[in-house]
Parts: sequence; structure tokens; C-alpha cells
Amino acid sequence: MNNDEYTSLSKFIDLLLDAICVVDKTGRFEFVSAGAERIFGYTPEEMIGMQMLELVLPEDRERTLATAKEIMDGRFKVDFENRYVRKDGSIVDILWSARWSEDHQQRVAVARDITKRKNAERRQAALYEISEAVHVTEDLLALYRHIHQIMAKLLPAANFAIALYDQDLHELSFPYRVTTQENSAVDIESFRVFTEQVIQSAESILLCPITLNEYPKGIRTELGNGRLSWLGVPLKLQKGVIGALMMHTAPTSAPYTYQDCELVEFVSTQIAFAIERRQMLARLEHIALYDQLTQLPNRELFYDRFQKALSRAHREGSYFSLLYLDLDKFKWVNDTYGHNVGDLLLQITAQRILGCVRSSDTVARFGGDEFVILLERVDSVENTLLAAQKILQVLNRPFELIDQQVRVLPSIGIAMYPEHGIDEKQLISCADAAMYKAKKNGGNRIEMGYQGLRSIHVDPLPLFEHQPPDAKKVI
Repeated sequence: MNNDEYTSLSKFIDLLLDAICVVDKTGRFEFVSAGAERIFGYTPEEMIGMQMLELVLPEDRERTLATAKEIMDGRFKVDFENRYVRKDGSIVDILWSARWSEDHQQRVAVARDITKRKNAERRQAALYEISEAVHVTEDLLALYRHIHQIMAKLLPAANFAIALYDQDLHELSFPYRVTTQENSAVDIESFRVFTEQVIQSAESILLCPITLNEYPKGIRTELGNGRLSWLGVPLKLQKGVIGALMMHTAPTSAPYTYQDCELVEFVSTQIAFAIERRQMLARLEHIALYDQLTQLPNRELFYDRFQKALSRAHREGSYFSLLYLDLDKFKWVNDTYGHNVGDLLLQITAQRILGCVRSSDTVARFGGDEFVILLERVDSVENTLLAAQKILQVLNRPFELIDQQVRVLPSIGIAMYPEHGIDEKQLISCADAAMYKAKKNGGNRIEMGYQGLRSIHVDPLPLFEHQPPDAKKVI
């Protein structure tokens, strides 16, 4: 081929969208066509003499070297994919066709930019993975962490936060936030400033050094004086904005794009759906496990905790106590003052009992005016009696209802594990029988189990007593 023919062929080669690259056996570029600049960002002159491996993304270098060895051993490659770092720092996906020329001791390859296709594939896979995670992950914090990990594969997400906004309390919180050490100067207040903008507008906001100039100087200072790119997308439900998904780049990273914004908007709808679903499940769980009047555990939740207490006691050789409580003359209150007053009485009773026990104990409402208290890890009969006595005393205080001081006194039965039983049926039956014995003996007293019934008696107080005329109604 003469010089004119070579020059004419080079011009045709330079018109190709793909890049033709020739690399010597040490891995240095000896020739690249003009198309290389569109792919790698470097001019052909800049690439000549550069070590090919230096441009390869570090994560892909090992398998790139392995493939290069296969080619130099005589294997023709037509479908090898790897990633290169462009001159501007962005990452480009390349599809290579390459072969080894033994005569010239060179690798001759054609490089095709497949970044758009690979990004589309990665985004599609990521969106599927996020959608799947939303439907199978029950713990929201674990879901936030998983979504963050997925998004970090697609766009700069080292600085990432999920904010939740309580419309009733007008409070903003950040249940999940990760910031790189490089951007430690960007504190929670910076996220808060930008988050408030997103929530107030209820629209996605993309800030880059150019658009940031539209904001007041104070906000520009808070958000990094244009060195960072910010992306915020609201989390929306039918009832309104419940939070936002917030991100910002590192100073050395490329700014976010509108395509990135579209991706994050899809993710935000998934997160909002997950939050709504978790809130709905929490409400259903609460309805299933808690008494809706007093907000105490119901029978089902109580029996679950009771079984766990039994298992711990068997395993550890520890003790626990069961108190069965009934309010004397409660039916009279309902019949005299109505069920609304009776409901209020039960609510106040529940709060008074809770004030007498530890957070590790369980107070449950079994229905009507019956309450059951599980005292875990009680080391003696005396301590159980002290707790029961405390409950008896607080329930002896008058209930101030509908301009009346109403006294409704308790009868309490106690069963001890393992003294009065070693299983659920035995212990509850024992405590229940002891409670009925307390009622039979006049009420307002404590009875201890079946074996050698021990009791503490409190002198009865008048069951109902008019409140002084100047007393205030207490609800």
C-alpha cells in the first residue's frame, strides 16, 4: 500500500464511530484512530505511548490482563467487555473485538462504546432489585441501606440521606444518612436546608454549580458554594409529602443529570410505598396485638410474652410472678354513668398500673375490667407482694370522673413460678382462682396462690363518694 492509499484509508478509518487501537506486547498504544477521542476523551496523540491498563477501571484490570494473555496466545476475541476511565473522570463501557498479530507483535482491536446500553441494563436490573427489596424487606432501615447500595452502583451516592417529615408535629428527621469522610464538613444542617426546600416545593430539585447561583448566598454557603451537585426528590403519598431522598456529590465528581433525577424519582416512589406499607402493617399488627381502648397488650400478645417468660425461666432457672386483677363494682359505674365513663375509668386504671411496674414487665387487658400483670425475674415472694401492694394502693386513689370522685377497688390474685405451676394453664388458673377468693373475701385485697393461701388485707374504703362542690373535672 502506497502513502496515498494509506492516507485515504486513514481518513475512512477516522470516520468510524468505533475506535481502532493497536497495542504492542507491553500494552502500550502504538496507534489509535480518531474515534478514540469520542470514546476515551483523549486525542490520538495523547494516547500514543500510554499504558492501556492505566486507563482501565481498577476493578476490571485483573480480568482485562487475563483476556489480553488469551489474545496473545492466539485466541480471537469478539465479545469482551470492560470499563475504562475517560479523561474527564467518567466511566465508559467498551465492547472489544481483538486479535494478535504474530508478525508485528501487536494486538489489533476495535473498541465500541456501549455505555448507554449497559447503563440501561444496569438501571433496569437495579430498579427490579429495588422493587423486589421493597416487597420482601420488613425492616425499613435495612431497606434504606439496601437501596443505597444499589444506587451507588449507578450514580454518585456516597453522600446519601433519607429524611422523614411528620406533618402533624412539623418535625424533620433523618433515619438514614451516610456521608463520606471527604465530605464530613457537609453536616446535617446542610442536608436539612436542602431537604426543607424539596419538601416545601413538593418537587424534585437538581442543583449544580450553575443553578446554585439562583439561591441566596447563605444557602450557597450551606450547600458547598457550588463545589457540590445536589439532588433531592420528595417522598409522596396521597396524604402529601412524607419526606425526601437527598444526595450530593463529592467536589471531584461529575454533577448529577436530569437522567439521574428520573432514576431517583422512580426510587422515591418505591421508598414511599415501602414506608406506607410498613406503617399499614404496623397499624394492623397493633390492632391485632393491642387492646384498642387502653393500648395495653391483648390476650394474644400477653400469651406470646408469657411463653417467652416460661422459656427463659426454664433455661435460666429464674422466677416470675403473675397477677390477676379485677375491679370491684365496675359494672355499677357503667350502669350508673354510662360506657364512656367506664371506658375512661379503664384507661386511667391501665396508666396507673403501668406506673407501678418496670418497662420489662407486661400489663395486659383480658377484657372487661380484668387485667393481668406479668412480673419477670422477680426473685422473692416479698418483692411480688410489694409490687401488688403498690398497685392496690394507687387503685385505691379516687378516680375523678364527671364531677364525681369514684372509687373502684381491686381484687388481686397472685401465682408464682414455679411454686404454683410450671405451665401457662396452671399459673393462670391459680392466679384467677386467687383473685376470685379475694373478691369473695370482700375485695380490695391480695390473695397468694393455692398452697397455704397468704393474703394482705387493706381496710375497705367507701366504694362511691361524692366529690366536693368545688372539685374540678379530671379526664
